[in-house]
Amino acid sequence: MRFIRFGEKGKEKPGLLQDAKIVDLRKIYPDIPDIGEIFFREGWPEKLAGIEEEGENMEVRLGPPLARPSKIICLGKNYAEHAKEGGFDAPEKPLLFCKTMNTVNGPYDDVPMPESSGKTDWEVELALVIGKEGKRIPRSRAFDFIAGYMVMNDVSGREAQFGDGQWFRGKSFDGFAPMGHALVTADEVGDVQNLRLEALVDGKIMQDGNTKDMIFDIPYILEYVSREMTLWPGDIISTGTPSGVGIFRDPPMTLKAGNVVECRIEKIGAIRNRFV
Repeated sequence: MRFIRFGEKGKEKPGLLQDAKIVDLRKIYPDIPDIGEIFFREGWPEKLAGIEEEGENMEVRLGPPLARPSKIICLGKNYAEHAKEGGFDAPEKPLLFCKTMNTVNGPYDDVPMPESSGKTDWEVELALVIGKEGKRIPRSRAFDFIAGYMVMNDVSGREAQFGDGQWFRGKSFDGFAPMGHALVTADEVGDVQNLRLEALVDGKIMQDGNTKDMIFDIPYILEYVSREMTLWPGDIISTGTPSGVGIFRDPPMTLKAGNVVECRIEKIGAIRNRFV
């Protein structure tokens, strides 16, 4: 299944994508919650499995597939070539940081460029969404806790990220986590540890990697993150970016107003955002 949220900002409704058509879930289930913690706790993905509604052709905005995740946990330097291009050693343990709720952005919405930090950069990433609450999740059961997958651009304000002495502010400016275009369940993805992911700026490929090159795989990430941190349904874990970001190019290349960044992952989809 491909879960979406559609409609104007702040008024999105839950839906499904079926053969490029939209199924308005509120027309079928008027009391269905928005796609977030309660949606997963009440078992709606299971209730909706096998739904055969044809859907409608709609010219409508797609919003972020999730409403108000409690946590957006990200990994730094989780691809060896990305660590190498930045002059860093590969980490011995996952390097974790967070993005805040104000970063959540739609798959085709504009990304505002901050006034207080230059050198805005792109990072295509595979993001997974937690489907049920868990703590101390064993590797052997990791995939049981995942509701599905999305494309995410971990947009980064590099001046703040590297100038502040820590990454929090440079990763958490408004709109700095465009995601989507859908939340895709595992049965449609297949082997999530062997997917091509790319980032393009104004149509030119800048990043071209594969999730098989992660230093820490998904089961290890869930086991590590959940040791002392309870993961809630609707939480996002973004699993790191391959080489090819702008700041480490020679010469460095960062975004300007008007640039369009497309991030895409095979079997999952693509997001496309203009920087303004």
